[in-house]
Amino acid sequence: MDADRDRDLDGRARNARPRDALGRPLPRGAVGEERAPEGVLRTPAEALAEAQQLLDAGRPFHAHEVLEDAWKSGPEAERQLWRGLAQLAVGLTHAARGNERGAARLLERGAGNVAAYADAPPHGVDVAGLVTWACELAASPAPSALAPRLCAPPA
Repeated sequence: MDADRDRDLDGRARNARPRDALGRPLPRGAVGEERAPEGVLRTPAEALAEAQQLLDAGRPFHAHEVLEDAWKSGPEAERQLWRGLAQLAVGLTHAARGNERGAARLLERGAGNVAAYADAPPHGVDVAGLVTWACELAASPAPSALAPRLCAPPA
């Protein structure tokens, strides 16, 4: 076992290095962005609201962490939705980092996972809007891409 590797109390690898707004590791001792705590149980509404705030603030990597918690802790019937939302956030992260190929792959994968919920979108998620947004961005990833709206505005 690598003694220099960060581990949690259960011995699982954790990278405690500070990160920038796009999730890139910074040197130890550098001042980084505040990170979303891992393993937090949130209601779907809380997860969507927190992820949206992070996306709007230009922090898609951190939004991905919130959505990943929902994916890992959510009911089986919704895991593909949350996984897809997390993939969309990672795709946006790759676009912001200038990794067009990685962005396109994650956006397409995320759109495919989210699209499975088109007939009955749970929690107000704007499935149609997200799929359209992701497909358009995947076709031409841009570092300055605007964050998507996760939920449709109330009618």
